[in-house]
Amino acid sequence: MSDQDDTDQMNGADSLVQTLLDSGLDTCFTNPGTSEMHFVAALDHVPGMRSILVLQEGVATGAADGYYRMAGKPACTLLHLGPGLANGLSNLHNAKKAGSGVVNIVGEHAVTHIELDAPLTSDIEGIARPVSHWVHTSMSAADVGADAARAVQAANVAPGQVATLMLPSDTAWNEGGAVAPALEPAQRPAFDAAALEEAVAALSGPDSLLLLGGAALSAEMLEIAGRIAAKTGCKLLSEWANARQERGAGRVVVNRVPYPIDQALETLAPFKRIVLLGARAPIGFFAYPNKPAILTAEGTQITNLCTTAQDIAGALEALCGGVGAADTPPAHVAEAATPDKPSGPLEPGGIAQALARTIPEDAIVIDEAITTGRAFFPATAGAPKHTWVNNCGGSIGYGMPVAIGAAVACPDRKVMALIGDGSAMYTVQALWTMAREGLDITIVIFANRVYKILRGELTNVGVSNAGPKAMDMLSLDQPTLEFAQMAKSMGVEATQVTDCEALELAIETGLAHKGPYLIEAVM
Repeated sequence: MSDQDDTDQMNGADSLVQTLLDSGLDTCFTNPGTSEMHFVAALDHVPGMRSILVLQEGVATGAADGYYRMAGKPACTLLHLGPGLANGLSNLHNAKKAGSGVVNIVGEHAVTHIELDAPLTSDIEGIARPVSHWVHTSMSAADVGADAARAVQAANVAPGQVATLMLPSDTAWNEGGAVAPALEPAQRPAFDAAALEEAVAALSGPDSLLLLGGAALSAEMLEIAGRIAAKTGCKLLSEWANARQERGAGRVVVNRVPYPIDQALETLAPFKRIVLLGARAPIGFFAYPNKPAILTAEGTQITNLCTTAQDIAGALEALCGGVGAADTPPAHVAEAATPDKPSGPLEPGGIAQALARTIPEDAIVIDEAITTGRAFFPATAGAPKHTWVNNCGGSIGYGMPVAIGAAVACPDRKVMALIGDGSAMYTVQALWTMAREGLDITIVIFANRVYKILRGELTNVGVSNAGPKAMDMLSLDQPTLEFAQMAKSMGVEATQVTDCEALELAIETGLAHKGPYLIEAVM
């Protein structure tokens, strides 16, 4: 509890921090301003909250996303009014799509000041609503504690939700704050029991598919899925982007539906029956001229057994029992495999080999390598056991902030962040926080000095006459970005490599180093 003896004299900010702590939330990623100063002061008055300063709000929201993915409980952010929240929106979008629980505390002008339309006045609730499941503004110091408890409860709704609480500055500084008890999270609803019989019948032979997502990609759930595949002969796949997937030697291999639409169509064409378990029916990432948006073959029977919000464990266990696979050894278990040592200039295949050779046991791999990284996932199936994290919302600049959250949540695990150079520039400020906190993260920046994915998308959307002005909009070489220099300027040790042999050595050096280490892989 707070060190204030007279709870009647507790202000709203103190009651907020203590309520968050009592509700199980003990980490805050902050970028505060004037309106949040009493919250900042409360961090001293009320012990127990780890506060981590970031230099841009998108780093705060992305870090909270990564924290939830690995800790399984929310962190909070502290953001400055509407513009501060707006700076964090893209990674809140990603968090929402990933099913991550986040509690945003957003400062607001004092209630009596809002009507004056000061320069930073904005419709904060309007800004928050598209990226939040729950939005509320506290109107008095007496309300703050109870509102905070409700925010945490909302964030814990399965699989995880974004809750945004606005804190007018006078509700923070006024006396009369009261600590509220933690609220019980809502129970996960049951899976669709009515669809179970159809799902059992659907999974028979190689023309049937069990498509997995969400919590179904945990190690325990994958083993059950492997038993189902062994018994029925069905195939296993996951969505292209997953919040968290357990992988590596000894675990059931589940490949992803490819991102490129033609490859996805080819991959899904053989399946006549698909059972969805924590996944959505496959659709294209974008619309393309003369190509279908729905990726399954016409006439495919699709059974939605369980959503990410429902009881995935119960659904998998029931499905396993329904097909009689409870005692069947799982199929598709990955064997340990170490590829040959790569050599020569940096290219996706050689980079994938270097990664497969260096991923340590129990590592957390954050994948934002975009085009360079498409070869990484299949090449690392036989690496030591690890966790793979994808961008579920598609808004770039998530990788390094998510790595911060993962490293804070799991300080005893190695974190590897694989980042495209274009993506890195969105939230490059994350490097400073990594250094300040001494986080054990090895960052590899793939510096091809171009928005390579967009060059491919030019063709995909039917542009055949792109000229020099168009290509110039997709280039990152005028001037050249120097990531090793940027990293060093923010306190992160760094090196630059240009071939596969040097890359492998640099990764080994980074993993052996305590604290952040950046490798600029110039391609």
